[in-house]
Amino acid sequence: MTLLQLFKSPDFQLQVLAVLCAVAVILALVAPYLAPDPLQRRMKSVALERERIRLREREKLGSSPRAGLRMEEKPFVRDIVKMFRMSEWLGIENAPAKLAAAGFRGVAAETTFIFFRAVAPIALFLIGVFYLFVIDDMGYSQLTRIAALIGLLYIGIKTPEMYLDKVTAGRRESIRRAFPDALDLLLICVESGISIETAFRRVSEEIGRQSVALAEEFVLTTAELSFLPDRRQAYENLSRRVDVDSVRQIVTVLNQADRYGTPLASALRIVAQESRTMRMAEAERKAASLPPKLTVPMILFFLPVLFVVILGPAISLAAKNFF
Repeated sequence: MTLLQLFKSPDFQLQVLAVLCAVAVILALVAPYLAPDPLQRRMKSVALERERIRLREREKLGSSPRAGLRMEEKPFVRDIVKMFRMSEWLGIENAPAKLAAAGFRGVAAETTFIFFRAVAPIALFLIGVFYLFVIDDMGYSQLTRIAALIGLLYIGIKTPEMYLDKVTAGRRESIRRAFPDALDLLLICVESGISIETAFRRVSEEIGRQSVALAEEFVLTTAELSFLPDRRQAYENLSRRVDVDSVRQIVTVLNQADRYGTPLASALRIVAQESRTMRMAEAERKAASLPPKLTVPMILFFLPVLFVVILGPAISLAAKNFF
């Protein structure tokens, strides 16, 4: 049997699929125990980001910024992107904002995203051509194969965006859950007479175990409050990076307190209560939607097993008596 015939064999394809599924299950079970602590890693990166912002503000004096939360740029990826001018013909103008919302910052993150945005559809297209025209012999028509290749191209184009949207959604959900507790801590710090910069720093140290993303954003805000010429710019940067309703609301409160001198503690107390009420309402909404979601799994998985357990002995006894 030649190698090509082996690849075309349905038994071999099923065996490969079974091995891949087994490896995926093992990785899913082992990955939580091998994953590093994200809190220490991200907080260390945030500390380096503070120094990067300091150097950026001193850029007029000849300083050069260093990498903080920015990804380490891969020379191979950078050279490929520059060689083919991918950033020009892909036309990704809002990529930096989307990457920052997902927690990826710097030129390296943008270059990596552009690289995968261009390479993923090509790679899936080549894999599809190899499988449909070399390995597969199921007798599909040419039109079906071309449609499958077009679908693979579309999936390859959308996969980086879907991954970025998934990471962004998870990051925002983490911030949304932890933000009411962070507001309570911020209120305690402000009422005790601590400045808003110090309050953000203290809250970031406490809230990091609950939400690394929120702790990171607070430390970045602390750094920008210390080094940017306008405090409102630091608040607006926080709102733009996070894009959560509660954060936008607290940014508005901070801007009003900074501009008009309104009492910050009372405004924070109101916003904290509203944010906690919104989180409770969201939890109640999810709890109310749980019974309809459980109906189909119960019908498909629980009831047949229950019928077998209840009726199985009776059917077995009747079969012995009558047959």
